[in-house]
Amino acid sequence: MIGLDAGGTRTRAVLATAEDGRPLGEGAAGPGNALTVPGPRLTEHLAEALARAVPEPVRDRVVAVAGGFAGATDAADDEPGRRNALAALTAALRRLGIDAGPPLISSDIEAAFAGAPGAPADGLALVAGTGAVAMRITARRGTATVDGDGWLLGDDGSGFWIGRAAVRAALRMADGRGAATALAATVGRELGVPEDVLPGGPTLGAAGGVVVRPLGEDADAPHETGGPGGTGGLGSTSGLGGTGGPGGTRGAPGLGRTGPVGTPGAPGYALPPYAGGPGLGRTGGPGGAPGPGGTPSTPGLGRTGGPGGTPGAPGYPLPPHAGTSWSRPHREAYRRHLLPAVMAEPPVRLARLAPLVVEAAGDAVALAILDEAADHLTETVRALEPAPGERVVATGGLLGPDGPLTSRLEARLHALGLTLDWVPDGCRGAVALARLAHRDRT
Repeated sequence: MIGLDAGGTRTRAVLATAEDGRPLGEGAAGPGNALTVPGPRLTEHLAEALARAVPEPVRDRVVAVAGGFAGATDAADDEPGRRNALAALTAALRRLGIDAGPPLISSDIEAAFAGAPGAPADGLALVAGTGAVAMRITARRGTATVDGDGWLLGDDGSGFWIGRAAVRAALRMADGRGAATALAATVGRELGVPEDVLPGGPTLGAAGGVVVRPLGEDADAPHETGGPGGTGGLGSTSGLGGTGGPGGTRGAPGLGRTGPVGTPGAPGYALPPYAGGPGLGRTGGPGGAPGPGGTPSTPGLGRTGGPGGTPGAPGYPLPPHAGTSWSRPHREAYRRHLLPAVMAEPPVRLARLAPLVVEAAGDAVALAILDEAADHLTETVRALEPAPGERVVATGGLLGPDGPLTSRLEARLHALGLTLDWVPDGCRGAVALARLAHRDRT
């Protein structure tokens, strides 16, 4: 029998024994989303994966086929994704001379859930790869779905979402609205931006450049923060730079903070966003608690300071581009190169930038993106109203033993009384569904 896992990035087919589901062969091909991949191309990808998995001499011995497709469900016969998947898979099987009766079509998440130990019939499933979706499974069918709405409308916390967040962070650093981040250089390099306009490039000391240096390096320099316990000016809860130290008042929107005399460099005055450290709103006070007049940063979007919020103190890392210059002309050139490179590709291709966020170890902006992605996935599961102790079966490139979101998500789900089981993909589950379908037929 054959099980297929047709996802947003690739299609996998597995040939397995009918007796115990032991794998005998496998093959892979291009994307298999039943809603976004055109029918003829979907048929080609399915046929290619099947041909690699099933040797020609055994094709007449296949007794059951089941496929889990992104964009399809088994909820209704006329559901568009299911209809597309069934037509494409039927055509691919006919092309290869495989006649095993009507194939069973399910969603990729239903198939993944069936791949958990014991082939469970009921519980919760979560997929976090290129896209993101959670589903309640009842009697092996999805009965409630959260997200999975595609890159344009949803997929919060997915690989696409993380990749897009990386580009947004890079652009915000370049235009002055966001914190300094190593992602500006790595994203730009990945998308072909010339080296000489990247942050830290060889010609970035031109007149008019903004030096990105550690906060507190020069207490008398313009645009340094001051005031006991004042918060950093990068992404406070107000979004306008945070509150001032004692006697400080909030400045005009977008102008950071004003100190007692309302002048740059006075206590409580914020740094320009591209000249500060990596956090998105640092908290002051001992152990990161708000200092006098200070407010906490947005949860998960910054790092806490040492005693009094002193820049450079323990727990207050230096900016990723400390000591470099990035001039306004170079930042404008960066944007002119980056935006067309992004627009030239299908939007979902931004998912390939997600590994750059994972690799940016120690960068506060990158860490904040991963934390927020885990928050999104937790809210996706929470929307299914899980009962304490319910099983959550997860799959996708962001989860699993080495997944960048696994430990973050496990901690959050544990707080809800849930445990996380992982399966590598939907192939094993699709084989299990094929075996069940064959048993029911006979």
